[in-house]
Amino acid sequence: MKYIIQSNFTHLSKFVLTATSVAVFSPISSAYAALGFSTTVAQITEEQQLLAHKEVETRNRPTIQRQTVMTVSRNVSVKAKKTGFSLTIWQPSGNFSEVIARISVKSKGSKGYLKEQFLGDYKYKIKQKAKFVKGLKASDRIVVRLYDIQNRFIGYSEFESLSANTTVNLILSAKPTEYPVVRTVYGIDADQNGTIDAGTTTYDYFTQVRNQRVIFLSSSQTFQGSQFQVEGLSTIAATSVYPVSFTQGEYALVRQSFVNIFSSDLAKVLQATPGSLVQVIEVGDNSSYDISQMLMNYRQVRLSRPVKVAFSDVSIDYWAKDFIAELASMEIIEGFPNGTFHPDAPVTRAQFAAMLRKAFAKGKIRQAVAFKDVSTKSWAYNAINEAYQMGFLNTVIGKDFNPSQSLSRLDVLVALARGLNYQTSGSTDTILSVYSDATTIPREYRSLIAALTQRGIVVNYPNVKMLNAEGLATRSEVSALLYQALSSTGQVTNISSQYVVGQQIAD
Repeated sequence: MKYIIQSNFTHLSKFVLTATSVAVFSPISSAYAALGFSTTVAQITEEQQLLAHKEVETRNRPTIQRQTVMTVSRNVSVKAKKTGFSLTIWQPSGNFSEVIARISVKSKGSKGYLKEQFLGDYKYKIKQKAKFVKGLKASDRIVVRLYDIQNRFIGYSEFESLSANTTVNLILSAKPTEYPVVRTVYGIDADQNGTIDAGTTTYDYFTQVRNQRVIFLSSSQTFQGSQFQVEGLSTIAATSVYPVSFTQGEYALVRQSFVNIFSSDLAKVLQATPGSLVQVIEVGDNSSYDISQMLMNYRQVRLSRPVKVAFSDVSIDYWAKDFIAELASMEIIEGFPNGTFHPDAPVTRAQFAAMLRKAFAKGKIRQAVAFKDVSTKSWAYNAINEAYQMGFLNTVIGKDFNPSQSLSRLDVLVALARGLNYQTSGSTDTILSVYSDATTIPREYRSLIAALTQRGIVVNYPNVKMLNAEGLATRSEVSALLYQALSSTGQVTNISSQYVVGQQIAD
């Protein structure tokens, strides 16, 4: 399988799902199998930061960047199956030869959808197909804004990520600049042969743009449907077929008032003309794009406001760079006024409480405690109380919290497992056998560590097989563990790392 390695910014637009296969890479692979891990080919803190955002002068025509296709030679074992999609753009009744697809994703979190994130601007030839793999989960929503090569907006589509590899088709009208209607046809394509699998649902519906607002149509009876018919695809149905979440519930789109497709709260890159802030990616034959990597590449421009995500003491090849930068972009952690992050510094209980408060919007499971050693005037007073009420952190002795105590790795892991109420399934001893120092894990915490291991939360640097439970937790380690915990809840996309247990890389 090939992936495009893109160091510039990109945009996402469709349904993503990929099938995974199991392979044996190391002596501990049998333990990984017990964890429910599968294998695929992949491409290879505590406060906030400000980022200088340089805007580039808007150009009338996009700048095209041809991507280099590189073969990735490393196999990565990752937790759970991945979702991905292939996207093809059609115009059966018109004369367009190329279009630009701006792709973005709205990740489904525990309390709704996260802010739309830019995945790139892609220049497509009509009938051309590109794959988008990794980094999505079922129920995420993919947004595609379409432009002609003169950068005129010509259409909009939005679809839901399915539970298996998906094929997605966007079909333009005969004259998109005059009639900005898009037909969206997609469904599961588990065998990746380019067609929707028999016996599965084919989603088929139309979106129409009016004055930079979009409406999801309930039928095709208001216009001439023949211009949207593509040979090999299903015949247009009289009534549109949508995913349930598009028609029911808090986030329904059908029969709603017009949806603003250029809302002022979007990141600037989602409102800008293609080619003005980031380079347009020219799609080649059989191109494949790693969504997780694209999110990393476009980290700075996909923010709705400037936030510092790079630090002078965190090098470009630092093992935890992406974990730190992503949490910083979410304003869960931040650096220091001099531009440093201090990745090897310890983390206190008060500092960790502040991170937890920003990271998780979790219900309270117990009443607050009047800690004897936490003043109501303390900067961390509210954070400590909320972290305690959510179940992450406990008292130390009596009613003492000990806010200045530095945390061990075990302290951090246990707090995350308790706060997220994670339980293990299967043999604890078998799961923990991935660690060469498993015997050092205290008996009362073994099931909690196993539960985190099963969910891909544990990050071990520099030796992925050594938990080092009693070691002091550094700011970089806490950043990695906290990010993986967020990933396990579906709030953020997965980051590929050889130090995440279950993502062991075998050369």
